[in-house]
Amino acid sequence: MTARTRRPAAGPAAPRLVPALALLLAVVLAACTGGGTRGADDDGGTGASPGSAAADDVTGHIVIASGRDVTGKNGIRQQLIDAWNLGEQRKNSGFRARLVELPGSADEQRSQLLGALQSRSAAYDVVNLDVTWVPEFATAGLIEPLNHDLLDDDVIPSVAATARWDGKVYAVPFNSDVGLLYYRRDYLRRAGVERPDLDAGPELTWNGLRDLVDDLNAQLPPGPYEKGWTTQLAAYEGRTVNAVEAFASAVPDLELVDGDGRYTGDVDGLTDGIAELRRRTETAYTLQDAHSSDEGTSLNDFVEGRTAFLRHWPSEYRTLYRTFSEEQLGVAPLPGRAVLGGQNLAVTGASPRKRKATELIRFLTGKESERCLLEAGFAATRTSAYEDGAGGADGSDGSESGGGSDGERCTAVGPGPSASPTGEGADPVPRDGDGRPAYARDILLPALRKAVHRPRTPLYGAFTQTLIARLGPLHGDDAPSDEDLAGQLDEALRKALPH
Repeated sequence: MTARTRRPAAGPAAPRLVPALALLLAVVLAACTGGGTRGADDDGGTGASPGSAAADDVTGHIVIASGRDVTGKNGIRQQLIDAWNLGEQRKNSGFRARLVELPGSADEQRSQLLGALQSRSAAYDVVNLDVTWVPEFATAGLIEPLNHDLLDDDVIPSVAATARWDGKVYAVPFNSDVGLLYYRRDYLRRAGVERPDLDAGPELTWNGLRDLVDDLNAQLPPGPYEKGWTTQLAAYEGRTVNAVEAFASAVPDLELVDGDGRYTGDVDGLTDGIAELRRRTETAYTLQDAHSSDEGTSLNDFVEGRTAFLRHWPSEYRTLYRTFSEEQLGVAPLPGRAVLGGQNLAVTGASPRKRKATELIRFLTGKESERCLLEAGFAATRTSAYEDGAGGADGSDGSESGGGSDGERCTAVGPGPSASPTGEGADPVPRDGDGRPAYARDILLPALRKAVHRPRTPLYGAFTQTLIARLGPLHGDDAPSDEDLAGQLDEALRKALPH
């Protein structure tokens, strides 16, 4: 997923921690105690059922390396780890999990993890990888194949695909991400737009968005509002994300790489994709600062009222409702195709605690854990998190995969909708009757199901750097034609990737 500007850390929520979840976990672990250790699967996986023996593991701390938690310090990830630790403490197992948050941008975190795992300079047992990194880390032998049963049918299929490479499961989706369209309902009403609630009718198209921007430009008086929409087009991963979304919208069957990571694009397809990217980011409709914006600056421009539409990620739903009311703010599917993001948990090849680390991952990505992540502000990876009841639509309690019972809210995120899941006081997030963010089932889940992947290749770093560099002149002075730019990009990608 793209690098993000983080908001100030939230206050701790540890005092509320999961009495029900911890009790259920203890029961599950006790029920499983005494079972034999499950061997590696036929793919060499290290997976084991929760609570199974780990006699060949070295007791001690299971260290999880991750980027920062968007729900703040002592946020939901730490709360779930604390819940698992409580169960291990009651068992007196000798294992504890510890979260290490890596500083810097996503690119900097990737470099840190690669360096640490290749040199074995840091004792990481579990790494939380951006979905685009899985093929690279797997090909380099830095992460272990896992049991296929960690990706059960409850995991959203598009999300589950990010965890596989070369026919094996190398990771388990922890939290997902997808591009969404945030918009100012109050601006649309002020401009006399007939349909100010865009999530209440047919999905918005890019032509429809341009028509709305024309109305806004004609009707809104001078003031903070400047231009219709903004996104992230600076020279970083945000530019790649916007380009892939435009390419996939213009040429639905365009495949830039095949299943082995080889480049399969062509000039004609790239020309159509570049034309679409140029069309949807032209200055008549797009805030000029978008061309130098990342997540943080584009969010600030939207909050300041300079624009009416914002392409951003689900994690900003909670942030924006701290500023805007439901009468002012709405969220809808992104027109066209939206890119899938997110992070996946993997076991490192150097870990001396592979089986117990896999057990931890099974808990952190289980049904109730995913419900907790959704309520706290992440995009959950399991369908059951979005369905009625925390245990899933099938009526099962989900205890094998992390606890929970049908119809219950996550017990790890606070006392209820009136308080913030991360201990920040009153919760500003609109929620449904079961405590989920109000947009989760009807907007977020369908968007995740339809989302497109960025190219899956062990050389993703080379791909994205090439795309970022070659698309730089798109809106500059003396910009090349779509055909010329496509030819240059095609040639550069052929040099960067096998084909």
